[in-house]
Amino acid sequence: MMKKIFVTFFIFILGLVFYWQFLSAPGNGEDERFIVPLDTGTQAVAEKLKNEGFIRSTLGFDIAFLLRGNISVESGGYKISKGMNMWEIISTLKDGPYMKWVVIPEGLRKEETADILAETLRWDENEKNGWIQKDTVKNPDLFEGVYFPDTYLIPKDEAPEKVAERMQNKFQEKFAEFAKEATQQNIKWTTLLKIASIVQREAAGKSDMPLIAGILWNRLLEDIKLEVDATVQYIRGNTEKGWWAPIKVADKQINSKYNTYKYKGLPPHPISNPGVSAIHAVLFPEETKCLFYLHDNQKQIHCAITYIEHQKNIEKYLK
Repeated sequence: MMKKIFVTFFIFILGLVFYWQFLSAPGNGEDERFIVPLDTGTQAVAEKLKNEGFIRSTLGFDIAFLLRGNISVESGGYKISKGMNMWEIISTLKDGPYMKWVVIPEGLRKEETADILAETLRWDENEKNGWIQKDTVKNPDLFEGVYFPDTYLIPKDEAPEKVAERMQNKFQEKFAEFAKEATQQNIKWTTLLKIASIVQREAAGKSDMPLIAGILWNRLLEDIKLEVDATVQYIRGNTEKGWWAPIKVADKQINSKYNTYKYKGLPPHPISNPGVSAIHAVLFPEETKCLFYLHDNQKQIHCAITYIEHQKNIEKYLK
């Protein structure tokens, strides 16, 4: 009888030790933000929880995680505290993050950005259309081009208007390093951004951005129409093949200040949201005498000084 009591007591003590060591809360405290980076596996989440003092043991996490059905942990931001036990932490992780990662690629127009935001943050059509037609048009200078391409961590319940401000603030932060140089070169920031938005869309990669920027500057300074497909794509709008599908001959006849085949100078606003490389290229373009360029089927750029040379490049690389 005494042996049975001793064994029961021993098991009870082991259970208490196991609970304290592996499952109990490591301390007290208010809720803190716990970030799960993109593409983070479960084991890495456990290590991060331990390193930041939310759990005592990764083994305990693994056991409790397995008992809860081996759920996956979505990347994002969570509210947890060091006063939570293992079960409470895992339950919070299972419920999903209150902040979501949103990845915005370079060179999108704001309608495309709105699609990504709406899908990730679960906006309805009214919220998405409001972001496009209301939240981003309050200031003419902020109509397009300032919704900076980056990776954001955004609360799911953040108002669309605040999301627009968040992205504008990120643009201001990134643009700050170029502002002084733009002033020294006597380039208005709006002009810089318009050209950068074209460079972003026209370039096949970062390597040819300085050359394209140099050619665009040449045409502007010589008062030659830019004749850029991307500006026509912008004003034409969405098609069955997407926003940036190749233009047709008829598209060049669209009567719009965005149509650089019909009108000289820059469009009224940027045509995309450029990244840092495109902005840098406009400030530090490649010196060239070229006035024309094209990309071959391998996306290699070829430039020409005269229209006759450009025609030869068309024959050689595109036909």
